[in-house]
Amino acid sequence: MTVDQKLNIPTTYDPGQVEGKWYKYWEENKFFHAGVDKDKQPFTIVMPPPNVTGALHMGHAMDNTLQDILIRWRRMQGYNALWVPGTDHAGIATQAKVEEQIALEGTNKYRLGREKFLERVWAWKHQYGNRITTQLRSLGTSCDWDRERFTMDEGCSRAVRDIFVDWYKQGLIYRDNYIINWCPGCQTTISDIEVEHEDTEGKFYHIRYPAKDGSAGVVVATTRPETMLGDVAVAVHPEDERYTGLIGKTLLLPIVGKEIPVIADAYVDREFGSGVVKITPSHDPNDFEIGQRHNLPQVTVMNKDATMNAAAGKYAGMDRYSCRKAVVEDLRAQGLLVNIEDHSHSVGHCYRCDSVIEPMLSKQWFVKMQPLAEQAIEVVKDGRLRFVPERFTKIYLNWMENIRDWCISRQLWWGHRIPVWYCQDCEELICSKEEPKACPKCGSSKLEQDPDVLDTWFSSGLWPFSTLGWPEQTPELEHFYPTSVLVTGRDIIFFWVARMIVSGLSAMGEIPFRDVFIHGLVLDSQGRKMSKSLGNGVDPLEVIEQYGADTLRFMLITGNTPGNDLRFHFERLDSTRNFANKIWNASRFVLMNLQDFDPQGVTPEYTLADKWILSRFNATAAEVTRNMERYDLGEAGRVLYEFIWNEFCDWYIELAKPRLYGRETPESKATAQYTLWYVLENTMRLLHPFMPFLTEEIWQCLPHEGQTIMLSAWPQAGSALDNQQAESEMALIMEVIKAVRNIRSEMNVVPGRQVELIMAANSEENLAILEKGQAYIKHLANVGEFTLVPSLAQKPDQAVTAMVKGVEIFLPLAGLIDLEKEKERLVKEIAKLDQELARVNGKLNNQGFINKAPEDVIAKEKAKRDEYQQKKDALQERLVAL
Repeated sequence: MTVDQKLNIPTTYDPGQVEGKWYKYWEENKFFHAGVDKDKQPFTIVMPPPNVTGALHMGHAMDNTLQDILIRWRRMQGYNALWVPGTDHAGIATQAKVEEQIALEGTNKYRLGREKFLERVWAWKHQYGNRITTQLRSLGTSCDWDRERFTMDEGCSRAVRDIFVDWYKQGLIYRDNYIINWCPGCQTTISDIEVEHEDTEGKFYHIRYPAKDGSAGVVVATTRPETMLGDVAVAVHPEDERYTGLIGKTLLLPIVGKEIPVIADAYVDREFGSGVVKITPSHDPNDFEIGQRHNLPQVTVMNKDATMNAAAGKYAGMDRYSCRKAVVEDLRAQGLLVNIEDHSHSVGHCYRCDSVIEPMLSKQWFVKMQPLAEQAIEVVKDGRLRFVPERFTKIYLNWMENIRDWCISRQLWWGHRIPVWYCQDCEELICSKEEPKACPKCGSSKLEQDPDVLDTWFSSGLWPFSTLGWPEQTPELEHFYPTSVLVTGRDIIFFWVARMIVSGLSAMGEIPFRDVFIHGLVLDSQGRKMSKSLGNGVDPLEVIEQYGADTLRFMLITGNTPGNDLRFHFERLDSTRNFANKIWNASRFVLMNLQDFDPQGVTPEYTLADKWILSRFNATAAEVTRNMERYDLGEAGRVLYEFIWNEFCDWYIELAKPRLYGRETPESKATAQYTLWYVLENTMRLLHPFMPFLTEEIWQCLPHEGQTIMLSAWPQAGSALDNQQAESEMALIMEVIKAVRNIRSEMNVVPGRQVELIMAANSEENLAILEKGQAYIKHLANVGEFTLVPSLAQKPDQAVTAMVKGVEIFLPLAGLIDLEKEKERLVKEIAKLDQELARVNGKLNNQGFINKAPEDVIAKEKAKRDEYQQKKDALQERLVAL
């Protein structure tokens, strides 16, 4: 055991001096590394890969703190704990960054060409791509940096090609014309779950479609009149009696003059609008499905930049909104615009650039999700894979049971290029894991690869097994897969979690992780999402610089329950920093009193206080571990906070001081030293996953075994330290001490002055306990004369009384305070509070104030009123007591 501890640690804790030093020590000594060890049970986490473009934000800080707590805890428990880090190539975001960069140079990707442009993207990645992993280190993340991966590194790229070709051969990947979500800003398709819907105030345009035979025709309502240029039919419900005679008739498309049929389809809602729907298969997903059922033609009237194309006739070249105005004016001029009404509806926007999404017909690559989803639903229903909190199970299952095919192609250059080639001579399609040299059908070498890349989520969906070596059957894959838990935010259950489950089951035949631990978002103090547009973001690196990483970590995981959002308050950071300082000061005190102390040379003879703190530590270790097991890390942190601050620092250290200062025997002092060392050293181990830097610094100063606290054993609760009798006895003694302290405070007894204490115990048991605790009571309540009796025939004069667990407590005040002066002071204080109450009640009874004042102002006034009333009640009680 190392006993050459430092006894003079600095008076104040400086995270800046400590954190960098210990992280370097941990990393250089490879303490984070986990190799294949079949003698140990594996515990594996794969880090949700942050975007290579990203900078550390509060969401990353929370997510990685939770993962680090779990991995450090399991490592200390003796598991072969592997945490795999890495970054995501982030197709759209990274390409946009480089396009912005080269635009400043007066060029663009088309002038550079694909190959040169990709060289620039790789150069950008090498220059800036490690920024976020460097920032993650400042948070204290103990991931295995030797195994760091990138979604476009050689191994991950091979995994992507392999699963694409496998799924293609199984008929799970196909290419087809389909309505996709087209972003005119990013110039690419995006998946359904990347579309953010916003309620928007728009218009409903009611347009008359005249009949070819000269009759009135029908009135159709639309929010997008510019798309009517691509209409190929009008649909009614087959059972709608209003339109039975119209089915099969021909209408004239307004402005265009083209003949279009009236068709019957059960999709049409008879109750909505006029019960007549215009059908535009190239620009609406529902119309596309109807068009497929009725074999209707497809007319695309818009370009990829959201301008109108040649099929739009005279409107060609206009952007979609200018075209809308022009079409409406032309309809009005022709007498076909029946009505315009205000209409609030949900409009899809791109999650990346906020452009309004345009549903557009396009040839894209898709994954058939239903066959893959079946097993992904089954493993959750049968409990093989569980969500924590459990309520997210329903959300996941609901989405999976209604899943649509996944559009996986993106019109970008940066990303995993689709492993498909087209023969230019015979049009053969070749899907291959390796680049083909010649067409297998005609032998031609004129092959062109599909220009599109795969959705970023396609490669990150393989992350739990591609990072461990798949498709190679590596020792790591055999040992560490399936992983133990995935820690992630509730906002990417569909983007990422579902796709990993699907991919893992397909490629590995096994779930990718046993538990999915879902956490909420970090919001600002007002409950709003942090964003650049609101300017309400908090930079975690600035917080770390000002408060230290441990303070940020502990604040982020406490005061919240699993799955719920967390509001960020700087006041909570200040409170947590006070906690770190409290630990530091208590540790300094203990270390200063461990001169010439060697725990191996002590045979402890425990006092009641020693037995109590050891039993409380034992219970704390059990409760912390129990909460960790169920992923309630916030509650585990709270339990530790309460034990350290209230029981160890505020009570036990104070109880031990007389023995440390030589007022008792050397044996008693040695036992106090031993107990302080044991509890502090083991408590630092319990706290280590939460506050790794502070605990390492203190632990290294204490007598200890091993190179680092992060490899020390996790404390296990056991029956040897459990002592319910000591806890019960100390509970009574502590309640008496608190009661005496409260009376002293309320009665303004000078802090340094000793008081007389008379107690009447209500039982032989309490009498014995209080006799045993006499020294503790005298020391901590500053009691001089101490009288303990079974009962009192007559109560002492001029004494303030309290009752604790049936024990009567009397504090005679004669000679301690001037009773008349104290009464006079209390009367004045009560009068002041009456004035304040009158003022605040005047406001709250004023209807004008209530009607005009903001809610938060009214709430503050009500809080003041309650506070004044409570103070007044307390003062009146004291006055009555005097």
